[in-house]
Amino acid sequence: MKNAAEKLSGLRGQLKKQGLAGFIVPRISEYQGEFVSAYAERLAWLTGFTGSAGSALVLADKAAIITDGRYTIQLAQQADKGLYEFLNNPQTTSAKWLAENAKPDDVIGYDPWLLTVKQATEFAKTLGEKGIKFEPVNANPVDDVWKDKPSFPKEKAEIFPIEFAGVDSAAKRKSICKILQEKNLSACVITLPDSLMWLLNVRGNDVEHTPVVLSFGILHATGKTEWFVHPEKITPEVKKHLGADVEIVSPDKLESRLKALEGPVGLDFSRSPVWFKQALDNKAVDFKDPCVDPKAIKNSAEQKSLRAAHVRDGAALVNFLYWLDNNKSSLTELDVVARLEEFRRKDNSYRGPSFSTISGWAANGAIVHYRADEETNAKINPPGLLLLDSGGQYVDGTTDITRTIAIGKPTEEMKEHFTLVLKGHIAVASGKFPEGTNGVHIDALARAALLSAGLDYSHGTGHGVGCYLSVHEESASLSTRGTEAVKAGMFLSNEPGYYKEGAYGIRTESLVLVVEAGEGEDDKKLLGFETFSLVPIDRALIKKEMLTGAELSWLNAYHETVLKIIGPRLEKPVRAWLELQAAAL
Repeated sequence: MKNAAEKLSGLRGQLKKQGLAGFIVPRISEYQGEFVSAYAERLAWLTGFTGSAGSALVLADKAAIITDGRYTIQLAQQADKGLYEFLNNPQTTSAKWLAENAKPDDVIGYDPWLLTVKQATEFAKTLGEKGIKFEPVNANPVDDVWKDKPSFPKEKAEIFPIEFAGVDSAAKRKSICKILQEKNLSACVITLPDSLMWLLNVRGNDVEHTPVVLSFGILHATGKTEWFVHPEKITPEVKKHLGADVEIVSPDKLESRLKALEGPVGLDFSRSPVWFKQALDNKAVDFKDPCVDPKAIKNSAEQKSLRAAHVRDGAALVNFLYWLDNNKSSLTELDVVARLEEFRRKDNSYRGPSFSTISGWAANGAIVHYRADEETNAKINPPGLLLLDSGGQYVDGTTDITRTIAIGKPTEEMKEHFTLVLKGHIAVASGKFPEGTNGVHIDALARAALLSAGLDYSHGTGHGVGCYLSVHEESASLSTRGTEAVKAGMFLSNEPGYYKEGAYGIRTESLVLVVEAGEGEDDKKLLGFETFSLVPIDRALIKKEMLTGAELSWLNAYHETVLKIIGPRLEKPVRAWLELQAAAL
């Protein structure tokens, strides 16, 4: 295996051969998902940085890696600062750095499969202002250097049952076709695998943590659908499920089928690779992926499925926490990860983690998206805080939950910071707001208590979650960038936190469903949240005197619900333990 310096040197050699002054290596695949298969982990292979967001910017004489606030500590630990400058978005951007460091008339290359139309347009504009050219390449130069690159996955597709999906695929396709007809589009190209999975009511095993089949689709206004997927992935049962209106087409025919389309053809410029626009030429019109919005609104069957998955997941977590409370000595972060996985796997409906478990002891907990490995694996040496962020993929739903656990006696500072985070969590969970409220306003509720103490956190408060799909699904974002309206039926996370670098991390996360919550003034509909996650919040970390009466009532009612629903699923010793954890404060 080559080291980072050899890899970077090899890439620069390829750039010189291709006549390029620089190249962008984003952490993404052609399917634009957060989790990528091993064959597309170019950024990690080149630099050693394994975060889920970032890019390497390579010039002949200098290079940089850019990521965001979630990964600044991780980046410093994994990548070589002697080879790369470390950049933080939004303090700067990839395009700005290239514009400042490349020379006029330089040609910066990019892989047209790995940048969206919108991204490439923004790059070209910023670089063009400095006289720098921005051009797509025919072959990714990283792949020329990466000789032992893993192969493309070819796992089988499987049916997502109607009892969980709620609406059959034919009805979904019919509703999308009506939109195409209203927009006078002959067809639309769907480039996001999770959109195709939702549309076709299928799931797959091509990507770790996310049950998708890596594939593309064309939905015609007539109702016909072309699914570009390796035929060997499709079983006779799946083919029968899809019906005669869905044609299985080999991926090598994608370009010719796109060129044969009559315009106008809808293509999501914000989510689709540049390659598709090149293939469609002037037939492409910007059209938001029509599956994104309906997928975010969970129907009654999906809500029922997600509830059931969260009950089973809650029981697994409570059994684990009982075990942890009785086995605190001689554990490491990886021991915690392995043991939690064992408890989840006792359920036959469990398919695997929905993301790599974050088990962060003490200072490691302050690294927002920390992942323990053999090098960083810390021994749990009380007293301190364990931040445990984990999730499961079940046949009927996706979970994501974070609990911060005191092991040994916590300090007063820890308790104060934990309670400030808890106040933000409760503010969101118990809040009511008018229909049409944007995510940024709800995000403000979560930060208010922390901000009053001069504290804050660098990540968003909430993201969408799929129904046995992506744990990070597009929906109304509860964040400082959340301009989309929150709507009834959306399934979101509620996860404020606080991170003291070098000391500890705190996060309290549950998943919530947006529900109708009565009417306000002028008969305006109000919305609120129903919490689905059912795991107690560590009472050892709560400063009761910092909570208002309303906050305390919410917390006691939540714990009462946890005990009522999870308690009957537990053996006697575990139930007795839960009764103590859920007792009213």
